[in-house]
Amino acid sequence: MQPLAGLRVLDLTWHIAGPYCTKLLADYGASVLKIERPAGGDPARAAGPFPGDIPHPERSGLFLHLNTNKQSVTVNIKTDAGQEIIRQLVRESDILVESFAPRVLPCLGLDYPALSKINPRLVMCSISNFGQSGPYRDWKATNFTIEAMGGLPSCTGDPEFEPLKQADHLMEYLGGQAAAAAIMGAALHQRWAGVGQHIDLSLYEVSAACADRRMTGLLGYQYTRQIADRVPNLPTALPYGYFAASDGFACFIVAPPARWTRFMDMIGRPDLKAGQRFHDPGFWSTPEAKEEMDLLFYPWLSDRTKQQAFEEGQKHRIACCPVNTAADVLTDPHLSARGFFQHADHPEAGLLPYTGPSFRLEREGFALRSTAPLLGRHNSQVLGGTLGLSPQELAVLRATGCI
Repeated sequence: MQPLAGLRVLDLTWHIAGPYCTKLLADYGASVLKIERPAGGDPARAAGPFPGDIPHPERSGLFLHLNTNKQSVTVNIKTDAGQEIIRQLVRESDILVESFAPRVLPCLGLDYPALSKINPRLVMCSISNFGQSGPYRDWKATNFTIEAMGGLPSCTGDPEFEPLKQADHLMEYLGGQAAAAAIMGAALHQRWAGVGQHIDLSLYEVSAACADRRMTGLLGYQYTRQIADRVPNLPTALPYGYFAASDGFACFIVAPPARWTRFMDMIGRPDLKAGQRFHDPGFWSTPEAKEEMDLLFYPWLSDRTKQQAFEEGQKHRIACCPVNTAADVLTDPHLSARGFFQHADHPEAGLLPYTGPSFRLEREGFALRSTAPLLGRHNSQVLGGTLGLSPQELAVLRATGCI
């Protein structure tokens, strides 16, 4: 049995942060019921990439990735009937996750004070840009602006150019991960104490507390009042960074100079190890040293693929690796040996590889039980079966645009 089997999650989220949170729960056994708009569903369905580059609401790579192991029910929560359906589903749920603007659910009578009266054991997690309170509460934002406000780009990039953002949607994924962790803590408290609680998760606060340099910078300023600056590369002529090979790029970290003898052996110039100037630490920070090393290293690297350069670096105990593309990662022999990628057949998108777990349990853990659901695929099963609505009632709800 999977560790979260039996945990019932009502998912009122869309796009990335919320669906990633509920995906983590679903992949480890939770029963996740995804509520989508009748017209179009989750906006992520319109986001690429698409198999064959042909847009289709059931073939979005983003949606397929974020919604494995979930059921889909369409409900228009702006209608009275839709709100009543949500209340009935809350009675059957342990967890509710939502990512609306803070003003939305209170206006619909679906905020935590109202829903906790229906189900006192309910754990409700609200994911928003700036949290449920504070002067920024109702501001709109994107991953790009949240990341900038959190301070991460201020210490990222070349100091002679503008700051650089991190990977696309990084804060949203980290926010979803933080929400899943918070829900697990609240679920344990629910089990022990028999009561629920409301989790208020702010993506801005996730960004401000990000361990990727931001927290280090905040702690540094707190104690020294010095702002973390973007700094240039290490002042050494020895390779440190990404370099062009014949078929892509390779990462080499030869610095500090103590490793230069192994580097000379690697590029086939052991004769240079006897040169007196190479034993002078000050030499490695001079323009002459950089020019000489470039003339030696770049021709050597251009004659090799990134994999060949990596293998030769390994032989000489040089810290290096190939800079993998997405295609390289997909065929990586180590990931293949561990069964990281798993193939599953989707009724619209076809047979595709899906990422596996980032951690493994000794007992049963991650499982790809089902691919992302078709829009409204489980309407009859959930609304007719679980809630007991008759076919006639379902027909009326469809005709009025409620489902």
